[in-house]
Amino acid sequence: MTLYLDSASLEDGRRAAALGFVGGATTNPVLVARAGRTAEEAVTGLVDTLGGLVFHQLTASTAAEREVEARRFLALRPGHIGLKIPCQLDSLALARRLGAEGHVVGITAVFSPAQVYLAAALGARYVLPYVNRSSRLLGDGPGLVRQMRAVIDALGDPMEIIAASVKNPEEAVATVLAGAHHLTLPLSVIEAMASHPLSQQAIEDFARAR
Repeated sequence: MTLYLDSASLEDGRRAAALGFVGGATTNPVLVARAGRTAEEAVTGLVDTLGGLVFHQLTASTAAEREVEARRFLALRPGHIGLKIPCQLDSLALARRLGAEGHVVGITAVFSPAQVYLAAALGARYVLPYVNRSSRLLGDGPGLVRQMRAVIDALGDPMEIIAASVKNPEEAVATVLAGAHHLTLPLSVIEAMASHPLSQQAIEDFARAR
């Protein structure tokens, strides 16, 4: 199980690195724009700051342009860049080709178990569903993750789920219980998971007892 940082912010990357247990990061175009950097700056900065595997999401308009974009990013920090490829028919051959070359490919923007089946068929290493967005649009994000995991297990496929779009600790735990192999979380959610009012109360009680 790997915990990823869902952010394009280098400050978030530095704070996550200091924790010592965050194994990489995932970015997307919205997070990159929010960070006020180019995607290249964000991805390379996170690799250099946080280490591990950092995912870049392809955004080019055509399959040919997406391949050029993919290879440009892979060359920035060889061995440390993963590719998030949105699930659309004209990208699946590219995903298969890049995966066959040994690159880390994750299929994202998946909202159905059928898409997970195709991701497994093309040999993707990861599938990245949007949990909270699925809850808002389809009614049950963790339930969808559960169905996706059932497809993977039925196939006996080594592909794994990195669950994204997780907005709070309760949703994170529900997603793990639904079968996600890994989580990618905003720094605020990671920090919130470490806290509980009763924990603080216990700490204060023990301090007074010394």
